[in-house]
Amino acid sequence: MKKYSALKEIQALISQKQLTLPDLLAYYFKQIKDKEHLNAFNEVFFYSAEVQAKAIQQKIDNGTAGKLAGMVIGIKDNICYKDHIVTASSKMLEGFVSPYSSTVVERLLQEDAIIIGRLNCDEFAMGGSNETSYYGAVKNAANPELVPGGSSGGSAVAVQADMCLATLGTDTGGSVRQPAAFCGQIGLKPTYGRISRYGVIAYASSFDQVGPITSSVEDAALLLQVLAGADEHDSTVSPLAVPDYPAHLNEHKKQKIAVLKETIENDALDPEIKSAILASIEKLKADGHSVEYVSFDLLDYLVPAYYILTTAEASSNLSRYDGVHYGHRNTEAKSLNELYKLSRAEGFGEEVKRRILLGTFVLSAGYYDAYYQKAQQVRRLIREKMDALFHDYDLILSPVAPTSAFKIGDNVQDALVMYMADIFTVLPSLSGNPAIALPLGNNEAGLPLSIQFTAKHFEEDKLLAFSQAFLS
Repeated sequence: MKKYSALKEIQALISQKQLTLPDLLAYYFKQIKDKEHLNAFNEVFFYSAEVQAKAIQQKIDNGTAGKLAGMVIGIKDNICYKDHIVTASSKMLEGFVSPYSSTVVERLLQEDAIIIGRLNCDEFAMGGSNETSYYGAVKNAANPELVPGGSSGGSAVAVQADMCLATLGTDTGGSVRQPAAFCGQIGLKPTYGRISRYGVIAYASSFDQVGPITSSVEDAALLLQVLAGADEHDSTVSPLAVPDYPAHLNEHKKQKIAVLKETIENDALDPEIKSAILASIEKLKADGHSVEYVSFDLLDYLVPAYYILTTAEASSNLSRYDGVHYGHRNTEAKSLNELYKLSRAEGFGEEVKRRILLGTFVLSAGYYDAYYQKAQQVRRLIREKMDALFHDYDLILSPVAPTSAFKIGDNVQDALVMYMADIFTVLPSLSGNPAIALPLGNNEAGLPLSIQFTAKHFEEDKLLAFSQAFLS
């Protein structure tokens, strides 16, 4: 069976009786088994996926199937699915069975997607290389000695290595876009508030956003259409009507594109990525788009502001995992204070502890004004600067990451190097804008390269239509 890159291919074969869903599922199960060494899945839902496949095949035969019938999809291991384990790849939640489903899972199931399993990720989505997982590092299918990116590394590798058609990840500061870039896939971070976060284990609540990783823009558009929209369980979700994203994909208009000069002329940017992006800029100009270089003088403030704000929110969000309310519980503690200390010390990994400590520090008396409040003010300046740019331009172009995928173990011990790798992805996260990572061929070593485009708030239709034309 060949690798399918879009749902329409699968649906066409099913309608022609050349393929059945149980057969398709069996193929993906075999792919997962054959590629176990990549460590993409924390668990495969053999039983529930087979039940779904049979039921949805019946619906297809009866002509009553939903939009996603034929899509086999994996979910990041921080997305709740009723009666299935969810751990956020942490010892803290080992064996925890979710009593309810997240809104995104409910919407997938309503449209007859088959959920094949939960995917490895950095612990509590904290990391940029998928090396902080309690279940071990995920390996890049292009070269198993390299990282897949993070935190949604398992989600990217599962699509890259043909273990399912599409996946859901979560993007706090680039955790869908960067792994998609390292694995040569399409990674979409929607506008903050476009998709419900209900039932998604929180890292930083004012940043977290669910996003799809796919091999085709059509599937990204279809998934966004299904997942987006108001939700009574999440007050931060926008009530704005959800466009028919797939219907807009062929609206190929000439766009006015701003290139962030400081990101392209950055010393940290790999020369091969720079060369590929410059070639793309010339192609965009040749295709009739207007491309102009603009200055973004707040670049040096992005990573510090992002890590102050997200660690502060993580410190608050993860306080519930204490061995009493939720999570791993030490059995040898002699007092309540010792129970809290030992449970959290044993349950959390090093990176999560580091971020909790940082967040607690910046929120503490005497430091709140100097750090947290100042970072909020910087975030406001960034938002205003982005809004001003989008007053004059339709899209913003920048790299996704400074380098291609790096070796497992190379950077994980140096937190500063890891944090600075987010320098290009945190901008849309701080401003709440939608952004997409698109494949840009391979470098001389055969590793995927990528480019990022950012759009105005809630203009995913324009972003996806442009992406479709860019890749065609």
